[in-house]
Amino acid sequence: MEKKRWRILFEGRVQGVGFRFTTQRKARLLGVKGWVRNLPDGKVELEAEGREEELNNLILSLKETFAGLISSYTVKEEVYEGEFNDFQIRF
Repeated sequence: MEKKRWRILFEGRVQGVGFRFTTQRKARLLGVKGWVRNLPDGKVELEAEGREEELNNLILSLKETFAGLISSYTVKEEVYEGEFNDFQIRF
């Protein structure tokens, strides 16, 4: 199956609630590679690579876990590069 690369921005109360650590754990369980980081404006940014089903499952799982805290999110598809070996938290 073709792999994809998505840049995902989450908005809401997504900082200070364990969002990055939970994202890393869930991404690793799903086989998604990439990174997650907090942004100065209060959003959380992900750069994620994997099969579309894995990426969708990651988003669904985060929406379920952080229900009521995520106010919105956007997904931008980018060119798959296959550059990641793991899923990391960036500081």
